[in-house]
Amino acid sequence: MKTGGQLIVEALEANGTDRIFCVPGESYLAVLDALHDSPIRTIVCRQEGGAAMMADCQGRLTGKPGICFVTRGPGATNASAGIHIAMQDSVPLILFIGQVASHAKEREAFQEVDYKRFFGDIAKWVVEIDDASRIPEFVTRAFAVATSGRPGPVVISLPEDMLTSEVEAPPALAHTPVETSPGEAELDRLEALLNAAKRPIAILGGTRWDIQAVQDVTRIAEAWSLPVGCSFRRQMLFDHLHPNYAGDVGIGINPKLAAAIKQADLVLLIGGRMGEMPSSDYTLLKSPYPDQMLVHVHADAGELGRVYRPTLAINASPTAFVRAFARRKGSAAPGWAAETAKLHAAYLEWSTPPQTGPGAVQMGPIMTYLEKALPEDAILTNGAGNYATWVHRFHRFRRFATQAAPTSGSMGYGTPAAVAAKALYPDREVIAFAGDGCFLMNGQEFATAVQYDLPIIVVVVNNGIYGTIRMHQEREYPSRVVATDLKNPDFAALARAYGGHGETVEKTEDFAPAFERARASGKPAIVEIRLDPEAITPTRTLTQIRDKS
Repeated sequence: MKTGGQLIVEALEANGTDRIFCVPGESYLAVLDALHDSPIRTIVCRQEGGAAMMADCQGRLTGKPGICFVTRGPGATNASAGIHIAMQDSVPLILFIGQVASHAKEREAFQEVDYKRFFGDIAKWVVEIDDASRIPEFVTRAFAVATSGRPGPVVISLPEDMLTSEVEAPPALAHTPVETSPGEAELDRLEALLNAAKRPIAILGGTRWDIQAVQDVTRIAEAWSLPVGCSFRRQMLFDHLHPNYAGDVGIGINPKLAAAIKQADLVLLIGGRMGEMPSSDYTLLKSPYPDQMLVHVHADAGELGRVYRPTLAINASPTAFVRAFARRKGSAAPGWAAETAKLHAAYLEWSTPPQTGPGAVQMGPIMTYLEKALPEDAILTNGAGNYATWVHRFHRFRRFATQAAPTSGSMGYGTPAAVAAKALYPDREVIAFAGDGCFLMNGQEFATAVQYDLPIIVVVVNNGIYGTIRMHQEREYPSRVVATDLKNPDFAALARAYGGHGETVEKTEDFAPAFERARASGKPAIVEIRLDPEAITPTRTLTQIRDKS
């Protein structure tokens, strides 16, 4: 006889869980008690949104579900931000929520929420376990659902009395991963389409990739001399200094790359959905009928033809597809090799940061310094805001599992993601980028980094405004500023108050020594850059945007 709490923990162990992220609550005390005797590492966080984002980062970097536990009501609703990120980003995650006791349900009891209704549109599957004997079944199924097809978040509601009840249940067994592979006829047709193409291009995206798949897709690009782009915030899928790399397909795309995609006669889309951001509001590939021939490879059949009608639909995971197609011999001398070289040269020019700008601090030289200072396996995280352009455009990603950023554009992600990444890879440097508005949405998770001695470095780009919104505001309603000014704390002092290391950068030349002191401190650190709000993008000032509008 075991309690529901014990069965939950045993099912997690059986499915290979090594850590969970949580904010404790009385609604799942039985689980916390079972974790006391478990080898699973419990990382306690400061707010449920941050905890869910940490679980998302774990799932994003490993391909295995990140696990998060929160209490009912406010705990669950706080966590919903992380669930929405995982859903839009196709990241495997399992959220466990303590629920009111069974006898109190449907009475609007203390902190009661109907989670099937609340999470129904932003989770892949939502279930409540009423019978503790079925815990092994439901938890193992949750792992399968979260990782199969298009990955995503699963939400499991746990009534408090169910967790304390004692039952007999079979031992939990690990889930069986579901792989979808391409057929030989599909590979034959793709080969024929590529041989006939004059201006092909490949775009990589989505999840369900691993190191071997990245190596396989590189071999394919080399064999066919294909230019390769990576969709929005999936840049770690291809080495940016490889001669076949053409650039990122997202917000602020290189105009030369955008033109190449529009003029292509064949687009090979592997793993991604090509949603609103990477498609430039469905203009690079027109919906529902693209101008280009489209070969769409996706692990979930429901995504094939959902937005675009493909010329060839291949229902396969990226890993299985590239493994199979890498065995095919590419064209010996494709006619588009010269265009591939031109696109890579255009990328190198596009990704060279400007060295000047308004104010005493210029981000261009700072990015140039970081490109030289950071090792190839450094992990960069960020949330959302104009500051992130400096990372996306000017950092040249070299390896898999070095990027964690929300394609959903959710603010507040960078700091909790950095905490999770450093816990996962303690020997690698982890740098979080955040705007001043972005940091203060989940900046309290810096305390989690201090608690667990995780020496992340958070680069806070402080311009005293909600920058992206101000930019749009000045363009659409010039000189009518409302609700975008911010009065911020001293972020370096805040870092020290938490027990970390703090630095303030007010001149460009101050950044490198400040960053090196942060590195040498061995503590979680914040390096605050006080940026002139005029430096709203790498190439335009707020005044230019306002005057042009």
